[in-house]
Parts: sequence; structure tokens; C-alpha cells
Amino acid sequence: MPPKRGRPIAVKLLVLLLVPLLSLAGLWAFAAGLTGGDGLRLLAINDLVSNVATPSEQVSVELQRERLVSAEFLAATQAAGQGAGQTGTQGAGQGSARGGGSSGGPGAGEVAEQRGRTDRAVAAFRAGSGAMRDLTPEMTAQLTAVNGKLGRLADLRRGVDTRTMAPLDAIDGYNQVADAFFRMYDTMVLVPDMALYRQAKAVIMLGEAMDVLSRQRAVIATVLAAGRVQPREREAFTGMVATRRMLFRQALSYLDGKLRGPYEKLAASPVYQEFLATEDTIRSRPADSGLPAEAATWPVDAQNLWVAAERDQALLTKGITGRVTPTAVGLLVKIGVAGGAGLLAVVASLLLSLRFRRRLVRELAGLRDAATELAEVRLPGLVKRLRTDISRPSPEEVAPLRVTTYSSEVDDIVAAFNRVQSTAVEAALDQARLRHGVNQVFVNLARRNQSLLHRQLLQLDGMERATEEPDMLADLFKLDHLTTRMRRHAESLIILSDQTPGRGWRNPVPVLDVLRAAVAEIEEYERVEVFTTPAVSLLGSAVTDVAHLMAELIENATLFSPPQTRVDVRSSATPHGLVIEVEDRGLGLPRAELDELNDRLAHAPEFDLARSDQLGLFVVARLAVRHGIKVTLTPSPYGGLTAMVAVPSSLLADQPALAGR
Repeated sequence: MPPKRGRPIAVKLLVLLLVPLLSLAGLWAFAAGLTGGDGLRLLAINDLVSNVATPSEQVSVELQRERLVSAEFLAATQAAGQGAGQTGTQGAGQGSARGGGSSGGPGAGEVAEQRGRTDRAVAAFRAGSGAMRDLTPEMTAQLTAVNGKLGRLADLRRGVDTRTMAPLDAIDGYNQVADAFFRMYDTMVLVPDMALYRQAKAVIMLGEAMDVLSRQRAVIATVLAAGRVQPREREAFTGMVATRRMLFRQALSYLDGKLRGPYEKLAASPVYQEFLATEDTIRSRPADSGLPAEAATWPVDAQNLWVAAERDQALLTKGITGRVTPTAVGLLVKIGVAGGAGLLAVVASLLLSLRFRRRLVRELAGLRDAATELAEVRLPGLVKRLRTDISRPSPEEVAPLRVTTYSSEVDDIVAAFNRVQSTAVEAALDQARLRHGVNQVFVNLARRNQSLLHRQLLQLDGMERATEEPDMLADLFKLDHLTTRMRRHAESLIILSDQTPGRGWRNPVPVLDVLRAAVAEIEEYERVEVFTTPAVSLLGSAVTDVAHLMAELIENATLFSPPQTRVDVRSSATPHGLVIEVEDRGLGLPRAELDELNDRLAHAPEFDLARSDQLGLFVVARLAVRHGIKVTLTPSPYGGLTAMVAVPSSLLADQPALAGR
């Protein structure tokens, strides 16, 4: 009974893909649409707090301090200048005693120190905000506005340093930077819960109210330094009072009872009431009137309120943070509940997919490994063996592929591979037999011709010795040269059949004699000039093949160069052996064709009957590989080619032979 065939692979792929994809697309799309937006906003809040909000709060604190010390510095400088213009007054005496135009305010060193702290906070803010990506357009615009205002700090500080602006103008300059920060905070409230959104807005408004309180402190310092309430200061201070009280009331209305409690206590405390009285006193003073006796307590009242408000602000921020965490947990619970069912479906789909995937991967991996072994190991090894041994393949060499399968399609593929293997083996065997037969024909014909030509050369040599008639001797020399060329062509067939010619030498032969013998085996030997060679000799076992190799290269140079030009043969000794150069003055070859020829010379490819016009190239490659000789074709300076033959030192005779001449 034949084994039961598995399901088609198409059905398996359909089940493998549809179940998890439909489950994931349906359930997770529902969960993402339900809670994904809120989750993204929570993630954005975390990034904004760490990269923008926290660094910007530190910048605001340092700017408030810099605004206060700058205003005090300018006010003290102006007071000192006015005292210097009133000879004999107490203010002038104080200004002279303190030096540098200061009347009790901060010096230039304190101002510079505060600016350094501000600059470090600004650098941290810019580094964090610069790392933010995917901001809303409104937030990006406000962040750009903040950076623009921060870029104007240098001009503002220059005005303070040169005393060319009034204290109130400096305060207004710092106010513009602070306002830009609070407008940026308005765009950063991304809390999805509406009740929590109102609490967060209240925190921003109370922070802005504290900044207005800081501005009031700077104005109070200016008024005290001047010794009177001037119209501009009174007008500005009146506006600040209205703004601070409005922000305070509106923020309290947004806060719920628990978070509003500390601020209600603050509003009813003596500290707050004393500062309200200070505000009313300053804004109700007549213009250019002197200060009352209690004016000395105004900075203390402002400082006391600042400390109390700062404490309550920290508590409020902590309370809001405590509420954000439960809101985030609730949102995550919603995401978990919405995704729970999807998770179960995903797990089921994953398990099912893994089960089918394991089987499919095992099948395909086994098929891949078997096919790879067949294509890269077994068939190449068989073909290589058949080049030298044409006996029938062993059972191991033609064993069918063995792959564990679970589907009919893979079974069919394995069977097809086995048929391909059988066909390839038979074709390789037939080719090997054919190649062996052709080689034997070449060898037999070449051996016969070689024997006849050798006998003919001996006969011609005898005839040359026996005659003294010049014309007859010239004809015999021509016939001798023609026979020598025929012998070389016969030996080429033997070399292409992976055989060695019968000729050989027992003793080393000088290189000059080898090159002359090579030149004697070509037709246009008169065009070849062999230059002086080093005093070295070739081993007798390599003489025939090297002479044949050089003859092929020299003949190629004469065939592909103009008949009126000469071919130069030079040689030189190197630390690694001997280099022989054959240079012609032909037309040369394109780089691509030259690279292809050099690759064939280096790897000795199988003889291709379709390229019988390049018979010499195959002969040179076979001889070069046989003796470890490197042959390279390069462009010649004369426009033709230069064939460089690097003969290794292992083919050269020992030193005593090299020394002899």
C-alpha cells in the first residue's frame, strides 16, 4: 500500500498565513483604535517631561534670579549716579564708600555668576529639546519662539552691562522670555483625562503667578533703590498685581478641594495678607512721592510669600504626579483588557504557525542540504574523477537524494532532483568517454606525426651535411625550419591531451639556447630579436615545455603585429627566478578582453573545440600550470602587448651550473 500523501503546500501556507494575520489584524486593530491614541499621548508626556519640561523649569528659575539681580544692579547703579550728582547727600557718601557705583545692590561679579548658572540651564534645555521628534506643529512653533527669545538674552545683558537701559526695561525684557516659556507649557498639556487636564492647567497658571511674583520683587527692588515710586514703576506694578491675583483665583477654581486646600490656607495666612497690603500700598502711592517708613519690609513680605508659594507649588506638583500614575495605570489596564483576547488568539495562531513552520522548514532544509551536496560536492567530484578515470560511477556517487518529507510537492521535487542527477551523471560519463576518445585520437596522430617529423629532421640534417651547393642548402634549411614548426604543432596536440612530448634533455640548458630554439620554431623568426640573457640555465626536464611555451607567445606576437615591426625578447633574473618579456608593436587589446585572457592563462581551462583559433592560448596555459610558471599579458608602451613569463627558481639549475658560461 503506497504511503499516504500529505496535504499540498499551498493549503499549508494558506492556513499558516490567514489565521495569525486575520487574528492580529482584527483584534489588535480594535485594541489599537480603542486605546492607542491615549497610550501615545502618555508616552509623549513622559518624553516631554524628561526632555523639555524639567529643563525648562530650571531655566525659568535661573531667569527669575537673573532678572532680580539685574534689576537690583541697574537700580543700584542709577541710585549711585543720582547720589553722585547731589553733593553732600547721604546717598553720595554711601556710593563712594561701596565703590564701583553700587549703593548696596549686587555687584558685577554676582551678576556674571548668575548668568553662568542661567547659561548652563539654557544649554541643558536646548540639548533635551533638540532631541525631541514628532512634536505637534503648535508645540514646534512655541519651542522655536522660546529659542528665539533665549537668543536675545545677549542683547539684553549688553544693555544691563552698559547701563543704557532702565531697570524696568530690563525687567520687561526678561518677562518676554518667561512669557514664551508659559505659552510653550500651554501646548504641552496632553493628558487624555479631562479632570486631570484641568489640574495640569492650574499648575501652569500657578507657576505663571509665581513668575509674576518674581517680577514684583524686581520692581520692589527698583523702587527701594530709587527711594520713590515713579509713574512707570507704579503703572507696571499695578498691572502685575492684577495679573497675579487673576491667575491665582482662576487656578484655584480649576483645582479640586484636596489640591486647593493648601492654597486656600495660604490665601488666609498673615504672609499673604501682608503682601496684599504691600501691593495696595505701592500701587496707591502718589507719583514721585517718597517711601513710607514700612517700605523696608516690602522685600521681606515678598520673600516670605515666595517661600510659602514655592512650598505649596512643590506639593501641588507632587499631588498631580500622584494622580497621573493611577490614570496611566487605568489606561494600561484598558489596553490589557482590550488586548487580552487578541493575545489569546495570537498565541493560538503562533502555536499553530510554529507547528506547520517546523515541518515545512524541516522539509525544505533537508531538500536544500541534499541539493547543495549534489550540486557542490557529489557532481563536481564525479566530473573531476571522470577526467582521469572513465569507469562507471560507484553506488555512493549516484545515490538518490534522501529527504524526510510531509507533503506531496516536496516528494515530487525530490524525485525530480533524482532524475536530474541520473541525467547529469550519464551526460558527464558520455562527455568523459568522448573527451577520452578524442584525446586518444589526438595523442595517436600526434605521436605518429612526431615520429615521422623527427625522422624527417634527421634525414634533412644528413642532407644538409652532405651538400655544399648554396641554393640547395638554403632550400634544405627552409624545409628544416618548416618541419620544426610542424613538430611543434604536433606536440601541441599531445599537450592538450594532458600528455608530455617525447623529447627531453638530461642536463641543464642555458636560457639563451632555449629562447633561440623557441624563435627557430616560428615562421617569421627574422623579426625577433633576443637580447642578452642572464647566465642561468633551465633544468633539462623543463627545457622542451618552456621552449614550446615561448615559441607560442613569440609566434602570437609576430602574427598580431605589423610585418615591418620587430618583436623584442628580454629576460632578467629576480630573487624568485627568471622573468622573460615578449614585446610586440601591434594594436593591443581592450582591457576587458585582456583580463579574460589573463584569467584563462592563470587557471588553465578545459580545451574548448569551439575556440580552436586560440589553440596557442590553451597550450600556454597548460604548460604554465604544469611547471608553476606565471604568464601575464599587459599593454605595451608601443601600443601592442607585452607577455611576461615568470619562471620559478625551482626550474633553474643549481648555482654551479648558473656560474658556468
